[in-house]
Amino acid sequence: MGREFVGKTVRSISLLVLTLASMAASGQAQAKPNHLGGQASPYLKRAVSQPVDWYPWSAEAFKRAIELDRPILLDVGAVWCPWCSLMDRDTYTNFATAEYINHHFVPIKVDFDAAPDLVAQLQRAQAILNLPAGLPLTSFITPDGKLYFGGGYLPAEHKAHKLSFREAAEEALKRYADKSKIAEESFQLEVVQGR
Repeated sequence: MGREFVGKTVRSISLLVLTLASMAASGQAQAKPNHLGGQASPYLKRAVSQPVDWYPWSAEAFKRAIELDRPILLDVGAVWCPWCSLMDRDTYTNFATAEYINHHFVPIKVDFDAAPDLVAQLQRAQAILNLPAGLPLTSFITPDGKLYFGGGYLPAEHKAHKLSFREAAEEALKRYADKSKIAEESFQLEVVQGR
């Protein structure tokens, strides 16, 4: 009975150590701040603790996308929008999804209420490209400012006829790889020039 007790105790301690190490690793990922600190917008403030490495709409974000040759994931939402809150909770706070986003995109978050000119242009561009233009507005943009793919609310998991966020992101990456098609099927955003 003594050896059996010792064996179970060692296994229990080992499991506890692994669990604590896993929690510590998650805490380290969560502790790394994104670029939204100091923003005045309530919508952006709410996203400061998300594991996605969000940037505000800025020249710095576009410069980073150019340096990395990655498309931009643009999330436009508002604190009063229930679908935006749902997408934030189910998609952008998921560590695996955040890691995927941070590896493949330069993510930018915009407050619908704080940027009416930008939002109007994005909604017009998505409508011209026959893409959903409501809230949340999920857009995929080239580093030089061409909106080439997008959607509205994208659930964490595939639902009925609704692409999951991951499926939409994979489609955006596939389209980004085909630069000639982007030249034909995109909308150059004017506001990118002045960022």
